[in-house]
Amino acid sequence: MFVKYASAYVVLPGGFGTLDELAEILTLVQTGKTRRIPIILVHRPFWEGLLDWFKQTLVNEKTIDAEDLDLIKILETPQEILDAIFDYYEGRGFEPSADEVEKLLQL
Repeated sequence: MFVKYASAYVVLPGGFGTLDELAEILTLVQTGKTRRIPIILVHRPFWEGLLDWFKQTLVNEKTIDAEDLDLIKILETPQEILDAIFDYYEGRGFEPSADEVEKLLQL
């Protein structure tokens, strides 16, 4: 349900529940089951090992495409996060397109 109404996903350091939610949004966007939204991880030192593992293991084993990593940004400050979200929506607006609304109805 978090994904259905979200315009961006900002993920702070956390445990298994956080990883579960992160995996869910990545899977839904990657498979086209929901619209693409900014997925932002906060605090590089916390997430860097996981992203290295994604690159070195998941990409190398061909369980994800290298382009799937483009879904994720790692940022540090609240201003960087706000700027990234507004930059993403600047040219397209915050309202979902007709195609995106249809996807959201299927969640």
